[in-house]
Amino acid sequence: MTKELERDLGLFAVIAISIGAMVGSGIFILPGLALKTAGPAVILAYLLAGVLVLPAALSKAEMATAMPEAGGTYIYIERGMGPLLGTIAGVGTWFSLSFKGALALVGGVPYLLYLFDLPVKPVAIGLAAVLIAVNLFGAKQTGRLQIGIVVVMLAAMVWFVVGGLPSTTASYYGGFFDKGSNGLLAASGLVFVSYAGVTKIASVAEEVEDPDRNIPLGILISLVFTTLLYVLIVVVMVGVTPPDLLSDSGVPMIHAAEATLAWPGVVAIIVAAVLALISTANAGILSSSRYPFAMARDDLAPESLTEIHENWGTPVRAITLTGGVMLVLIAFVPILEIAKLASAFQIIVFALVNGAVVAFREGNVGEYDPSFESPLYPWTQIAGILGGLLLIGYMGTLPLVGAVVITVGSGLWYFYYARDNVDREGAATDVVRRSVGKRAVERTKSTFEDVDGYEVLVAVTETTDEARERSLIRIAADIARENDGSVTIVRFDEVPDQAPLQQASQTQSPADVEFERRTSDLTAEFDVPVQYGEIVSHDTERAIVNFAEHEEADFLLLERADDPLYAPLLGSNIEWVSRHAPCDVLLIEERDLAGIDAITVVTDRGPFDPQKIAIADALASEAGARIDLLYPVERNATTAQRETVEDYLSELESLCSVPVKRSVVPTDDPTEDFVAVTDPADVLIIGTDGGRIHGNLFGRPADWIVDKVDCTAIQVQPNGSRPGLFRRLFERVVF
Repeated sequence: MTKELERDLGLFAVIAISIGAMVGSGIFILPGLALKTAGPAVILAYLLAGVLVLPAALSKAEMATAMPEAGGTYIYIERGMGPLLGTIAGVGTWFSLSFKGALALVGGVPYLLYLFDLPVKPVAIGLAAVLIAVNLFGAKQTGRLQIGIVVVMLAAMVWFVVGGLPSTTASYYGGFFDKGSNGLLAASGLVFVSYAGVTKIASVAEEVEDPDRNIPLGILISLVFTTLLYVLIVVVMVGVTPPDLLSDSGVPMIHAAEATLAWPGVVAIIVAAVLALISTANAGILSSSRYPFAMARDDLAPESLTEIHENWGTPVRAITLTGGVMLVLIAFVPILEIAKLASAFQIIVFALVNGAVVAFREGNVGEYDPSFESPLYPWTQIAGILGGLLLIGYMGTLPLVGAVVITVGSGLWYFYYARDNVDREGAATDVVRRSVGKRAVERTKSTFEDVDGYEVLVAVTETTDEARERSLIRIAADIARENDGSVTIVRFDEVPDQAPLQQASQTQSPADVEFERRTSDLTAEFDVPVQYGEIVSHDTERAIVNFAEHEEADFLLLERADDPLYAPLLGSNIEWVSRHAPCDVLLIEERDLAGIDAITVVTDRGPFDPQKIAIADALASEAGARIDLLYPVERNATTAQRETVEDYLSELESLCSVPVKRSVVPTDDPTEDFVAVTDPADVLIIGTDGGRIHGNLFGRPADWIVDKVDCTAIQVQPNGSRPGLFRRLFERVVF
């Protein structure tokens, strides 16, 4: 029988845990540092930081009621945003908590040593080593002291506020906004980490009684209470202490207590600060070490980090790694920079928390059913994301660089180490994929609706025989007839540069006479307006492009030809025309058009080009055939991805005027497998994928498929309506 955690944490316990996770070394250390940046407006900085934390608190509360189970921020982000952003969130949270623990030690030790003349860093390193050892050997008993620590800290702080408010001096608040908005925002970013623990309760959501009510209510009450307490503490600190003394002090609350509470108050503040030091630093080691442990369990980090010591029962390697990072920070990084980096990483994590809610709501996540929903969605989440990123921009170069380095480094770690170890994706991926599919459907719909008669140009040369010419005109006629368009067939003759064009154009050969006869007969055969003509030039390719532009053609049909030997280096004539043509280009490889029952359309990785669907629909409508849509997905594709692709293909089917057969092809080698699945086809419509350089040097998969199949093939090279390069690459990656 599976054991479940008992839900025995009521509202008061939720509030106590959340307040205890927030109230700590930040309020003892950061006000003096923030005063240098914002002046007396540091009071508003604490208020603004609390307000900007609120969206993440609401988002975390929503996800906790949807998934009231044991876990941390990393779990929610990994599920909502996928393994990549889960990796970034896991590493970012790990660093944030490590920095917060280091901040508690570096900033809290001066309170401990206020009465002793000892160096701060060696003592901080010593205490860190002791706490690391405690966590290695097991720290079950320390959790029982947390409530007592919180009670003592809160009692000291309330005493500080009540005893200090009557002693404030108005002159100390002078020049409130002298540092301007830049100083206010920078200070808000600096103190942001003071609220980092507000969502801590979500990690024990599985033990909360009536989580639908107690989690969101407990988080909101604790955030409001802590924000008010912080603001009042800073009001007292600024109002009772000379600014120069406060901003240059490593123990700002002691100086404020000396001015208002005398010696007993100073002792109470020292005790509270020391307790905060122990609580925050120990919690930093304990909680941050669980992030590499959890990531390793999810195959995003080396498996060795999940190793549990046989005797101690703790994740030794994860704790040792975390402790090593904290020791380095304490030894070599100034306290102000530690605080900034801790806040910067926390801002990133909270931004991802807000993004995760959007992903869960918009994604195809059937099991996501929160009983509490964040109000004013999605504006609350957008405000949280933008507000946090705004703060980072004002915090200086180091936090910004640190955030970028951690983000990029985590991304590289995922792509080069973890990507092959996981086969899951987040709800956000499905959101983006469905958005891409929706835009692709809209482009296709516009292609169908915006047609006012296709003008189709067929370009042939004197080497084109009658059978191929007939096939080209039949295809062109079917495309044009469906939309009340017309066909123009032109034979382009090329003469040497030294030959006069006028004389060549006036000379009619037997081949010219035969071409006129054939096209005249074809005009009568196909029920569509057909014009024909001949053009003589020194440069056939340029003449074709110029004529297509002059005639405002919608499609240019060319006979597909094998590339010459020099094509890998210089390109081919057909390629030049395709790249410079002012319209969509269709390269025809004609094999047998006697009867058309099935027209297969293949995508070049990513959504179908609208022109392919439009051409297939026109040809199938004229021939009374069906369309087969083939879409490749990897064999390990998720169920959500397959469903999204199926929905996309269903939308395309609804746009077509003929029967459509949809096929999602699981494959690790689309090029090879497409040849097999196109056997029943009479016509294959495919692209010209591969890119110019890569295609010329290594070959294009589409060309290989066309060479292998037995049916007529039409390669479509879209023109202006196609998305740009980066957008196509993005669509291919996510769809």
